[in-house]
Amino acid sequence: MIYASNFKTNNTRAYTKEYIKTLDKFISKNSIKDEIYVFPTATSLDIFGDISSNITIGAQNAYPVKNGSYTGEIGLEQLDEFDIKTILIGHSERREILKESQELIAQKFDFFKEQGFRIIYCIGETKEIRDENETMEYLWSEFEGIDLGYEKLIVAYEPIWAIGTGVSAKKEDIDEVLSALRVQVKSPLLYGGSVKSSNIKEIASIKECDGVLIGSASWKVESFCEIIKNGQNQ
Repeated sequence: MIYASNFKTNNTRAYTKEYIKTLDKFISKNSIKDEIYVFPTATSLDIFGDISSNITIGAQNAYPVKNGSYTGEIGLEQLDEFDIKTILIGHSERREILKESQELIAQKFDFFKEQGFRIIYCIGETKEIRDENETMEYLWSEFEGIDLGYEKLIVAYEPIWAIGTGVSAKKEDIDEVLSALRVQVKSPLLYGGSVKSSNIKEIASIKECDGVLIGSASWKVESFCEIIKNGQNQ
């Protein structure tokens, strides 16, 4: 299983250091063998010292350049300073709120693919799209310009109507979408959308689900550890 925590715009630099330290101790104490990803805020990226090999620190976002005149953005040069080689691309909040186009998202994908990054690529539909029974058509459109054969690709399905709402998609709905994606996507498939300790066992039991991308329920390290613990032995 893959467990990925997306801090979004939450947690301080100081707390992030404590978070990683506590998470590392938990993993070692419980002999956790799963892949663990943590995506802190850009201001909290750091070299966290001697941490478990199965904890990977990633960037929530970056601009597809090494450096340059791009006010407010971070580029490859800044990520290299902290040996960051993992990135989230295509998250619905960047698509919906910040209006990132599929063209820009594909540009980011190509750039970081060329740099050998592990990419967690996010897709997801709105409630309106779902109600119109156009979910798969919409999701496939979000792969435009994306190399599905990239060996370091992970795909995260996050229905927008389930993100931060406390309402997770039903098991059968997740299973249906992931099974449809599996026809063309051979990379690991994650589910994201109101994942928490109380539903992780059910989500982890879905045949084509290789892991989870977690938002608010992972912002406190104790909660993230509980989710990882409850998801064991599936």
